[in-house]
Amino acid sequence: MNSFEQYVEILEATKSGKNVHMTHIEDRVIYGGVKGAREAIFALRSLRDMLAGNSKSSTNVTVKWDGAPAVFAGIDPSDGKFFVAKKGIFNKNPKVYKSEADVRADTSGDLADKLTIAFNELKDLGIKGVIQGDIMFTKGDVSKESIDGEPYFTFQPNTIVYAVPVKSELGKTISKANLGVVWHTTYSGKDFESMKASFGVNLSGLKKTKSVWYQDADYKDMSGTATFSDKDTKEVTASLSRAGKIFQKIAGTTLRELEKNTELSARIETFNNTLVRRGERITNTTKHVSDMLKYFDDKFEKEKGKRSSERGKAAIDAKKAELLKFFSPANKKNLILMFDLMNAIVDAKLIIINKLDKVKQIDTFVRTKNGFKVTGSEGFVAIDKSKGGAVKLVDRLEFSMNNFSSDVIKGWEK
Repeated sequence: MNSFEQYVEILEATKSGKNVHMTHIEDRVIYGGVKGAREAIFALRSLRDMLAGNSKSSTNVTVKWDGAPAVFAGIDPSDGKFFVAKKGIFNKNPKVYKSEADVRADTSGDLADKLTIAFNELKDLGIKGVIQGDIMFTKGDVSKESIDGEPYFTFQPNTIVYAVPVKSELGKTISKANLGVVWHTTYSGKDFESMKASFGVNLSGLKKTKSVWYQDADYKDMSGTATFSDKDTKEVTASLSRAGKIFQKIAGTTLRELEKNTELSARIETFNNTLVRRGERITNTTKHVSDMLKYFDDKFEKEKGKRSSERGKAAIDAKKAELLKFFSPANKKNLILMFDLMNAIVDAKLIIINKLDKVKQIDTFVRTKNGFKVTGSEGFVAIDKSKGGAVKLVDRLEFSMNNFSSDVIKGWEK
């Protein structure tokens, strides 16, 4: 989970068209203001329509995979050579690796081993352009384990354990592979600096090989299991109707200020995430606003305490005064309504996530000190087919439990 300073850096990178960060759908309210709130409501409405069987839905859905590390692969437009890269591809001086020696010169340990395997296995697949994905496993990461008495091939790149029945065709494929990757983003542009991301990949032209298991991240429901009942549709519609009514009550000036002031938005998200870390939802929105003000006050006092000069202390006081203009008593009602709106969006989101999670190509668990526990996928991404924008749908309380509980054993802790 990111600090305030990291959020600001991420926002600047996202503006450049790179897929380095994606907003939680409810956070579109604090980052996009009026426009963002509308986008969130429309996205959920479109997902509702899709799950209710309306083929005219303007939204595609992809699955978030809990892979690591991220990997970029393709052809460097400057010289036509194949490369693999990590996220340093978008640095001012792009770091791309066009040989094993390049990988080893810039990385070390497990990361170097995985990128070396990725380079050797991907270079002959015939990748055109540049694509981004997540490494799910390399040779040696796949284990054979028994879960509830059934034999599975498992791999755990991060927090989630992915499990495939040993006797399944997919299990046989994965057990023979040296590398597993899920691809999710395509890049286009004349150089790395100007490249723009588009969500989704076309893998139809790639060579098939037993040593690499790869797939796209598209959500696939071949069985029709993830279809809304009338009850589901009505529940989501009720939450969206409530969201729409609350949205109409919020002063446009409040939302527009958030839209143009990314520092303000990032500070609010940083505070909201203190609850996520504790596995709590915002329930009493009036109290939440009061607690947020105290949180900001404490933060500024701490910063002020680090300054030795009166001039430095005065600068912190001035920054605090400027920020707190937005949180004036006159604006408190709008802030409470804003969090009410976010809650209504979360209510609709969770119903949709629960339905989408009914369909899984690969079973997902977390590894605890007492054995395996079933968990949902890392989340989903809703992509606007007409505009190309994307938001993520994540059960943040389950995410918090999985990532911050001392009872859950992570992939790097085994």
